[in-house]
Amino acid sequence: MFDGVTAIVIDDDLDSVEIFSEYLEIKGISVIGKGYDGKEAVVIYLKLRPKVIFLDIMMPNYDGFYAIEHILKSDPDAKIIVVTADMTSHTATRLEEHGIPVVYKPYELDTIMTVVENIIKDGFSRKLRL
Repeated sequence: MFDGVTAIVIDDDLDSVEIFSEYLEIKGISVIGKGYDGKEAVVIYLKLRPKVIFLDIMMPNYDGFYAIEHILKSDPDAKIIVVTADMTSHTATRLEEHGIPVVYKPYELDTIMTVVENIIKDGFSRKLRL
């Protein structure tokens, strides 16, 4: 199902990045890059051009919105899935404006795979709604 799907994982928590990446690899998604803030997300995305970006919002220095703004500026069709504990309405509204699907922490691993499956079926459309 996920043959050829590449991803980068960006979160300021090192353990979260490692565990999440291992899970994706087990499910057949090739994790080709890992980063720990929004600025690294942009650099890694522009260098590796993965099909999917898993991105946290709340990170020190450069947050997920920094990454979203800069990645979408260079590639309006980038496929971003936000994985965050930030449940504020302000954050939800900003993500909806970009059509970015959100999975809230703590998440069920099956939910992550459902979102990825839906994006693949929908041709990686950022307009996907959960």
